[in-house]
Amino acid sequence: MTASADPTGPETEWPALLDVQALLEEGWRPTPFQQFVLKIHSRCNLACDYCYMYEMADQGWRRQPRRMSRHVLDHVAWRIAEHARANELPEVTVILHGGEPLLAGPDHIRYAVDTIRAAAGPDISVRFHVQTNGIRLDSSFLALFDELNISVSVSLDGDEEAHDRHRRWANGQGSHAAVMEGLHRLTDPAYRHLFSGLLSTIDLRNDPVSCYEALLKFEPPGIDFLLPHGNWDAPPPGRVPGDPATPYADWLIEIFEHWYRAPVRKTRIRLFSEIFRLLVGRPSSSESVGLSPVAVAVVETNGAIEQVDTLKSAYHGAAGTPLHVARDSFDSALLLPQIAARQIGHRALAAQCRSCPLQRVCGGGHYTHRYRSGTGFANPSVYCPDLFRLITHIHQVVAKDIATLIQPSS
Repeated sequence: MTASADPTGPETEWPALLDVQALLEEGWRPTPFQQFVLKIHSRCNLACDYCYMYEMADQGWRRQPRRMSRHVLDHVAWRIAEHARANELPEVTVILHGGEPLLAGPDHIRYAVDTIRAAAGPDISVRFHVQTNGIRLDSSFLALFDELNISVSVSLDGDEEAHDRHRRWANGQGSHAAVMEGLHRLTDPAYRHLFSGLLSTIDLRNDPVSCYEALLKFEPPGIDFLLPHGNWDAPPPGRVPGDPATPYADWLIEIFEHWYRAPVRKTRIRLFSEIFRLLVGRPSSSESVGLSPVAVAVVETNGAIEQVDTLKSAYHGAAGTPLHVARDSFDSALLLPQIAARQIGHRALAAQCRSCPLQRVCGGGHYTHRYRSGTGFANPSVYCPDLFRLITHIHQVVAKDIATLIQPSS
């Protein structure tokens, strides 16, 4: 039986059959893309064993050009400007991504930035950001980023033991020492203003507080602790689907207590900050929690318009669309069922999530982590017990402190 004829394949799973026309007739309108992730290089100089790009379900990277061509970049620049003007966006963000984006080389990165800014013109502000493993952060790249005002975030999983458990060279050797060199250059006073933060993937074997303290040594403006990508079919390490145990919440709560109780909070931890925002009724700015519309488009090295790349961990083709920057606008992508599904809030949640008292804060968790063959993404997160415990804990701690502050003196 072919994939297209499979009655339980992606073509029949949520959200493939979402009726976007009906949504429009009911008054729903899409949120324009405000963030564009450009896969300017499709390969990496590391071989991290947990990587969703290279080690999980979708192996499409093998057929991608190594580097986004200038021809494709020209189309990308025009399409971003077209989208921003059509939707009256005064500002957009472009993230240079990979693979490892620095493998594209300084000249190619300069061409990408200059071309996109030229297409945007003076009426659209374009903010650039690069997400890197830090190994190639030398003086030439840093001088370029300084000149072009490109902010930089770096992946670091903790101290040497924690980092090198997964983030290794192809020969099996750890990359920690090389990343340290890059981070020391980035955090030098001449370039520290470019530093936007650290991304750290959780491993339950690492001591949480030691991991946090290792990251704090670089005085990052922010830290993003990332749950390992997995789903109901391929659960992440230590997460047994349906088990009420909460190993990831327990790990994160140790860091939360250490961070929250400190006399001075030395950095922003994105997940905790987002939960704070949601608890007081503000919208989220992250796809990990909350119900805010996801307004991110990805362009692969060959020019294909895709959804967020973490979906590649679910199944082959999960992030794909039939669109290409050479012939299709970003506005047309907004009307695809799989992209509309990320923008319709509680209507995209599973019945179990819609009946949950934490639905507005949790938002069903990261969309990628909801996948189960047969039902697609119409499920709670595989991390559901962890998210419930973490959010409940933070709410209880903050509510208690607020109650203490407003309690009238006797």
